[in-house]
Amino acid sequence: MPLDILKRLGIRKSAPEAAGPLPVSEELEAQEYDLKLTYRGKTSQGVRMTAGSHALQALPDMLAGLAKTDVEVVAPLDAESQGASPTILRPKEALAWINANHDHHPITRHALMVLESLDAVDSAFETCALTLLAGETDTGGFPAYDAIIGGVVSHWDELTGDMIVRGVVGWGGRGVRGDTDRQATRLLGGLLANVLASSDAVGPTAVERPMPQAGGGGLVCAHCGFSSAHERAFYCPKCGMRMLRG
Repeated sequence: MPLDILKRLGIRKSAPEAAGPLPVSEELEAQEYDLKLTYRGKTSQGVRMTAGSHALQALPDMLAGLAKTDVEVVAPLDAESQGASPTILRPKEALAWINANHDHHPITRHALMVLESLDAVDSAFETCALTLLAGETDTGGFPAYDAIIGGVVSHWDELTGDMIVRGVVGWGGRGVRGDTDRQATRLLGGLLANVLASSDAVGPTAVERPMPQAGGGGLVCAHCGFSSAHERAFYCPKCGMRMLRG
């Protein structure tokens, strides 16, 4: 029927009724996301070693019979990278950490990330000799979640100038295999036995790691610039040189 005839007859096209609110379902449908990252680590007691020019060079030898890959020795960070940290929530520190460690092997970078995140090592003053101890790597050369990385870590005693060495292991990622903890404990025992078997070993000792001093009161090493040595220190815990006092 033509539109003008409809108008004359008073027939108008009714407007559609406004749609009412949709009923809310009592059960919410949502996609869930979950990512569980687990990192774990263990360290042994410290072993006091007599100071000597070959002390640091002997660190890789303490991993004999346990290392599955080449041992890489990582020196303490320089003064410009003291604040570096593998924490993405602090981009400035994370970028400094990447710049300081990008030349290391993937196994070493992974080991440093795990052990520093756990506070098992402090790259500001400790020297690390790291390797793959158990497990496999992926196509990129990084350890799998159930692989065990670690080695030995050393720093110089602030009072005597002796070197303190301890074993360290770490593992983890997206899941942890049930027997990883037991295997890591066995490997840590092997590391400690190798350290004690060194001809320079004096004996076990308590590990007193230097803590950064808030504000004044600490000493700055004139040789390497390490700035968190305690005011009572006679030797730098980073380079082992005697602290100079004015």
